[in-house]
Amino acid sequence: MPEDRTVLRQRLLRERAAMSSEERARRSAALQQKLLAWLAQRAEVTLGAYWPIRGEFDPLPAVQPWLAGDARRRAALPVSDKRTHTMRFVRWQPGGAMAADDYGIPIPAAGEEMAPALLLVPCVGFGEGGARLGYGGGFYDRALAVLHPRPFALGLGFSIGFVAAFAALPHDQRLDAVLTDDGLRWPQARL
Repeated sequence: MPEDRTVLRQRLLRERAAMSSEERARRSAALQQKLLAWLAQRAEVTLGAYWPIRGEFDPLPAVQPWLAGDARRRAALPVSDKRTHTMRFVRWQPGGAMAADDYGIPIPAAGEEMAPALLLVPCVGFGEGGARLGYGGGFYDRALAVLHPRPFALGLGFSIGFVAAFAALPHDQRLDAVLTDDGLRWPQARL
């Protein structure tokens, strides 16, 4: 029987937090390189990233050179509203003024709202077929359900978050791909 999502989430967060600083640095460097290479192949010029929390992989060091590589490129960070349970994306520029959202997560202090064509999505855990486990708030699922056109959703996480028996629920928005420190995990790819 599959593990309860709450129990699974807690277990995966403990495992992620238990990584040594050396292991985290090694995994992060490997995923940074893979993300840089992956982004270089993409045609999208608008990207939604995220500010890393709770030991998540930090995509921003890869987003910065991506932005610098083409003047047309724009990046945004998510802004979550605790009252309405919605998420919107506000333009972010490296070095720009930051504030905090309703959850204390850094967000751009000001900027235009954007609809990204490519969305980097943090993963606590993930399974085959683009199934993603987040923190349980449903913000990314709701955002992906209403963004039109729907952005290409790339899940990012450490390979220790892979759970073979994890399946998406009917309301879950599947990821289009998952990239880890081991490489592309979904769609099926050689690591």
